[in-house]
Amino acid sequence: MTKNKLVLVLGCGLLLISCSKKQEAAVEQVKDYPVLEVATGDAELQTVYPAVLKGEQDIDIKPRIDGFIETIFVDEGAVVKKGQPLFKINSPSSLQMIEAAKASYNTAKLDVERIRPLVEKGIMSDVKLQAYLNTMATAKATLDQAKATLSWATVTSPVNGVVGTISFRQGSLVSNTSVLTTVANISNVMAYFSVNEKDLLQLLKEFPGKSQDEKIKKMPNVKLILSDGTEYSENGRIETIAGLVDATSGAVNFRAKFANKDGLLRSGSSAKVVIPTHMTSSIIIPQKATFAQQDKVLVYKCQGDSVVQKTVSVKSTPDGQSYVVTEGLSAGERIVCDGVATLTNGQKIKQKLISK
Repeated sequence: MTKNKLVLVLGCGLLLISCSKKQEAAVEQVKDYPVLEVATGDAELQTVYPAVLKGEQDIDIKPRIDGFIETIFVDEGAVVKKGQPLFKINSPSSLQMIEAAKASYNTAKLDVERIRPLVEKGIMSDVKLQAYLNTMATAKATLDQAKATLSWATVTSPVNGVVGTISFRQGSLVSNTSVLTTVANISNVMAYFSVNEKDLLQLLKEFPGKSQDEKIKKMPNVKLILSDGTEYSENGRIETIAGLVDATSGAVNFRAKFANKDGLLRSGSSAKVVIPTHMTSSIIIPQKATFAQQDKVLVYKCQGDSVVQKTVSVKSTPDGQSYVVTEGLSAGERIVCDGVATLTNGQKIKQKLISK
């Protein structure tokens, strides 16, 4: 064997050894990953909506006469009964009206007493007396009305409820357009919230019934999350769904009713309404099996001995640990359920199948 041939043989041998080592290294780089076979099951989802609470009745309290506030009988936050006095108004104009009505009535009465004997003697016609009697009746009605107006000086609560902010103080001049305070009947509290048009359609499709009212009756009880993050002890019911979609926001207004026996809920407070949704035959995967790319959620789906990225549509479960997949996966497919941050699209893996 010549020297050149020897060098060529040695070079080929070294090349074969190098390729063999690269193949072994490539085999060694294929790692084990836990893989989950997608299956279906039941899931309970929760959709949360910001809400504003209002009393069953929130009534503005206005005086029916003009005048000065003479007395304030209650304080802000006081619990009041229907008919309980709230304010007393000193109304000089009402007193003047009564005095003027009294004078008119007395004048009309004197005219009747003066004319009646003349009619009885035939000096004046009965028609004249009847005209004076009509004038006296009108004056009496005006006097009675003036006296009734004076009774309006005491402003009372029209409902059982809680007194809100008192806008005026003793001595303030008020009129029948002045809102003295608000009395909120909070034995029941209404939670008002908005649902976008897409969610509304999905919600209505979920429940049986030919009409919207029938579907509302089939809806589950809803929960209330208070501003401190705690869950309110009483469940509520959705009572109404507005008939029109807001042209600006594309949302529809809902109203849910909650009992408020302990008076914990107050009108004007903020809260969150939680609507539960029961889903059957749903695909549920752990959140750690997913990763985000821009505004999309993806998983690594097993395809042969490698993985490919797959975009999925998901909804979070209440425990915050899982997703319900609404689009993108089918039962029986396999996905990598952990360690997805170390994977790349098309990478080869060794599947380690685990139970759910």
